[in-house]
Amino acid sequence: MPRTAFAAVGFHVPDRLVTNEELTTRMETTDAWIRERTGIRERRWVREGTENSDLALEATRKALATAGWQAKDIEAIVYASLSPDHMMPGDGCYLNAKLGIPGVPALDVRNQCSGFLYGLAVADAWIRIGMYRRILLVGSEIHSTGLDVSTRGRDVAVIFGDGAGAALLEATDEPGRGVLSCHLHADGRFAAELSCDAPGSKYHPRVTAEMIESGAIYPRMEGQKVFKNAVVRMPEVLREALDQNGLSPKDLKVVVPHQANLRIAQMVQRSLELRDDQVFNNIERYGNTTAASIPIALAEAVEARDVRRGDLVGLCAFGAGFTWASALVRW
Repeated sequence: MPRTAFAAVGFHVPDRLVTNEELTTRMETTDAWIRERTGIRERRWVREGTENSDLALEATRKALATAGWQAKDIEAIVYASLSPDHMMPGDGCYLNAKLGIPGVPALDVRNQCSGFLYGLAVADAWIRIGMYRRILLVGSEIHSTGLDVSTRGRDVAVIFGDGAGAALLEATDEPGRGVLSCHLHADGRFAAELSCDAPGSKYHPRVTAEMIESGAIYPRMEGQKVFKNAVVRMPEVLREALDQNGLSPKDLKVVVPHQANLRIAQMVQRSLELRDDQVFNNIERYGNTTAASIPIALAEAVEARDVRRGDLVGLCAFGAGFTWASALVRW
């Protein structure tokens, strides 16, 4: 049975840089307040007219160039995002058209911060059963057009950024190389703790002036509940992966955690007793890009930490749903 290897990763972020100082002109906050609570110094937001699938296209092009592939080499697309261009169809189809590969199947995954790892599990299963040999896995988000950038919405608005990451996955028979295992979990009892109420098909019409006025169209978060669950579930699910494969934290070349909050990542590091050089974070520059955060950070970590063939890479995420996930990859 073949395994799933990472042929290349690439990422793209908008050129518009939004600093904490800029946000202080739009809401009651300070650079120190944001940094202390999140670790974020700046983030990237799109310019008007940019589409989610545009970001994904640029990230994909960079990954293709690194791998030496052409778009026609892609046999399937798995696209993770909570912020699609339209209610329907999924952005995988828009990316399919922009890449010029009609007929190639496209699946959209809606698992928020865990979306890239849920998508990796799907792609890995397809490759292992021989359904496809080369798959494009994307995590792409545009948050900036859906945030309440005011004092009312500051607890959420200061956190999120825009961007996309892409991974080209291929079947390999090389012993020991590839995705060792993926681990997925969810607990819908906490769905309301991190959610966006409207628009929604439960309402008729799906969006109203009252929803806009009340802020129901913006995401809301019970920060303390999310934090307390994340710092338990993320190290727990990574240990699950290590235990299943007979490995320990000492075996890891680098861990790339979902970039939700620098304090969460630091607590995950302490829980697993990892050295500083074993964990890669970039939230200070990009904010939380949900489904895009792991592939963006992974693309940077491969170069920054000199990840080479045979190195063990750990990935873990936690987010809305609640959902959480992990994966171990032998590079």
